[in-house]
Amino acid sequence: MKTGIFCNYENHHQDARRAIFEQVTLIKQAESLDFEEAWVSEHHFSESNLSPSMLVLMAHLAGLTSTIKLGTAAVLLPFYNPIRVAEDIATLDNLCNGRLLFGVAKGGPFPLQNKHFATPMSESRGKMLEAMALIEKLLYETNVSFNGQYYQCDRLTIYPKPLQQKIPVYVATGGDDGIEFAAKHSFSLMGGPPFSLQRLKSTITKYQELNASGTENFVLARFFYVGKTNDEAVSEALPFIRKFSQKMKANSAEVMQNSANPGHKPFDRTNICFDEDYLIENSIIGDVETCRDKIKKFQDELNLGTLALKPSSLDLQKNLESLTRYNQEVRNYVF
Repeated sequence: MKTGIFCNYENHHQDARRAIFEQVTLIKQAESLDFEEAWVSEHHFSESNLSPSMLVLMAHLAGLTSTIKLGTAAVLLPFYNPIRVAEDIATLDNLCNGRLLFGVAKGGPFPLQNKHFATPMSESRGKMLEAMALIEKLLYETNVSFNGQYYQCDRLTIYPKPLQQKIPVYVATGGDDGIEFAAKHSFSLMGGPPFSLQRLKSTITKYQELNASGTENFVLARFFYVGKTNDEAVSEALPFIRKFSQKMKANSAEVMQNSANPGHKPFDRTNICFDEDYLIENSIIGDVETCRDKIKKFQDELNLGTLALKPSSLDLQKNLESLTRYNQEVRNYVF
């Protein structure tokens, strides 16, 4: 199992520049601790998460790091022209000397994103899958012609081509069509912090029924804080967890209220849940022994390829200490 850091560029102190460079400090600390991967999320119209221009941030990180792999978690494909995404991804792979990991998603329960990017939620998954199919062709083929429902091109070749012979692709999905698409192309899967273990196991089972390999690279992101005691860890992480819970519950309520899809899965403890106690219990938060046990459970149940840790204190120094404690007292016990 590889260790990664999950990067949301939180604006805890209402200071954009500080937020950006505190995240850089955490990533450089992770690299110095020999973490293998850093995953950067994409959020729009959010005062608390300052990563709308994710690929710009990753180009910045490419120049400041040298060994850690850099992953998109994830490019929200329905909101972009896939031709431009292919150009940006190929360029970025060259900038980071072939360290790029390419994660894609349709966009979570954030209605403002769909509204202002003029993409109905009902079209998001279809656009994601079609865009990814086109991007794969553009990255590695020449004279590409494509005639899809949403995207078209005629005898197109993009430059530059990626440095890697094949950039690893990860799909954040729980829908049957998304799982089928990932399995068909041997793309790997991703799971976010609020995704229940039950949902993740179901997703992997469906994938493996279609493709026996591929899930060994599964990336699981989890909120994280390892403290000297359980009480200290929970106390340190709770303000962050509470803020996240309140924001996501409000977004989810709006999604459910406006959903025209009668088959829309509910936000609950069998699927995706944003309750504070649920998030604490299903995160890597606690003392050393608790964090070891939680990680081993995820390993046993999901056969993890990468555990992407999301530092969950509002204080930079506390998060740096937590990452160091993980490296010294947890990591060697869970490999």
